[in-house]
Amino acid sequence: MAAAQVSVSNLHLVINNKSILTDMSFSIEQGRFLGLIGPNGAGKSSLLRCLYRFQAPTSGAITIDGKNIAEFNRQDYARKVAAVLQEIPSQFNLGVFDVVAMGLTPHKSLFASVSLRDKQAIQEALSKVGLTHKQKQSYESLSGGEKQRVMIARAIVQSPSLLLMDEPTSHLDVKYQIEIMALAKSLGITVVASFHDLNLAAAICDSILVVDKGKLVAHGSPQNVVSSSMLAQVFGVNADVTLQQCAKREHVIPHIRYQYQQPAIHRGIPRSQP
Repeated sequence: MAAAQVSVSNLHLVINNKSILTDMSFSIEQGRFLGLIGPNGAGKSSLLRCLYRFQAPTSGAITIDGKNIAEFNRQDYARKVAAVLQEIPSQFNLGVFDVVAMGLTPHKSLFASVSLRDKQAIQEALSKVGLTHKQKQSYESLSGGEKQRVMIARAIVQSPSLLLMDEPTSHLDVKYQIEIMALAKSLGITVVASFHDLNLAAAICDSILVVDKGKLVAHGSPQNVVSSSMLAQVFGVNADVTLQQCAKREHVIPHIRYQYQQPAIHRGIPRSQP
């Protein structure tokens, strides 16, 4: 798999007269792993939708290897870009093997059969996500986490130069969160993934892009981006950020109030009269 170079310039997205993304510009070097972080509704998923052409930007440009993504035909773009989304799609009654085989579609003619080499690629992808033993099962019979891993295997078979992942670990337990992210990083291609887990993002990403209210707030290495001041400004969280000596990566430790104080107006208890 060859890696892609990505450039986003002055990107604006307006939907129903509401500004979703505003004047967003950044670039990603070939083979780098970029993490997107920000509060819910910040624009992370909208940015990814623009990158995989589900949503056309209102203005601005996105290029891959110097070519505007709008200029690619559908098949050529599918050869270059794969996406693993938050919403786990229904695959009707297809088996796991057949769902992963769908990743071959951009590389095959309409009526081409699955070759021995294709089958080997599917088996290797299933092995990488730990689902070889499930290949004959119905996709719909799997758990949410297993379905997500099947989607990642399908993306691997697709052999893209750019992999887009929207909350890829949301359905996975801790073991597979770590293994899947390490797998994505090991592919040697360009990866853009959104995260809720700030520590996982800091541990795995080469660079982090912080989005808030549809705007780019910060972009740089985890060491330069993940800070107490950023967490307070963007997430409204008081936290200590320390350097993990073993991994040389930032680690976020939030300040937790163990006793929640509910506002009096919501308790249903009359306030005392002055």
